[in-house]
Amino acid sequence: MNRAFSRKKDKTWMHTPEALSKHYIPYNAKFLGSTEVEQPKGTEVVRDAVRKLKFARHIKKSEGQKTPKVELQISIYGVKILDPKTKEVQHNCQLHRISFCADDKTDKRIFTFICKDSESNKHLCYVFDSEKCAEEITLTIGQAFDLAYRKFLESGGKDVETRKQIAGLQKRIQELETENTELKNKVQDLENQLRITQVHASPAGSVTPKSPSTDIFDMVPFSPISPQSSTPTRNGTQPPPVPSRSAEISKFYDN
Repeated sequence: MNRAFSRKKDKTWMHTPEALSKHYIPYNAKFLGSTEVEQPKGTEVVRDAVRKLKFARHIKKSEGQKTPKVELQISIYGVKILDPKTKEVQHNCQLHRISFCADDKTDKRIFTFICKDSESNKHLCYVFDSEKCAEEITLTIGQAFDLAYRKFLESGGKDVETRKQIAGLQKRIQELETENTELKNKVQDLENQLRITQVHASPAGSVTPKSPSTDIFDMVPFSPISPQSSTPTRNGTQPPPVPSRSAEISKFYDN
């Protein structure tokens, strides 16, 4: 992973707040399916899920089955997956249960998100194929999270379930920020090793190809908009401080 995707000022939201809070944003995509994953987040976790579902879809395609088309309805309440013709809801993924969302630059059509199933409590990775809108859909889900957090602040933090989610968020964010820094250092070390290896293996003057980048959206439930951060408070009497907008913001997901 070369470049992490983060909600920064250079990523401008494309929808009005009213569109996501009072209505929803629809998108059409092909649904490769969902599969259980062991972790609620992680680039490798979703990559493995994508490979698994792509292989399964290839088998079904060889048997004459087409990849089903679905309509996604994204709002501050979640992501609904519907049959585009009958409008029957196939899956209703509540926003606070989504722990990870990513669109992959190695295959710009693919985007995924991980959601904790409300009945089984298993983490399921949903994989979609959208030829033109993969990154836009990822951004829209991110905007929905930010708007949901604003709504939480306006309510004075009276949402009990949200307060439970945020109770351990400050400490977890610090831990994940450290983990992110370590992972970035490891990636840099690997890239340096690759350059050294190619220098020895290739003729002088050869150019090291750039690795494909992957946009990652590691979801934070009701993540704040402001890039500023403050000292965490643990007494529960104030809204949570805004996490630092580093290259990657990881999530303390709903239990």
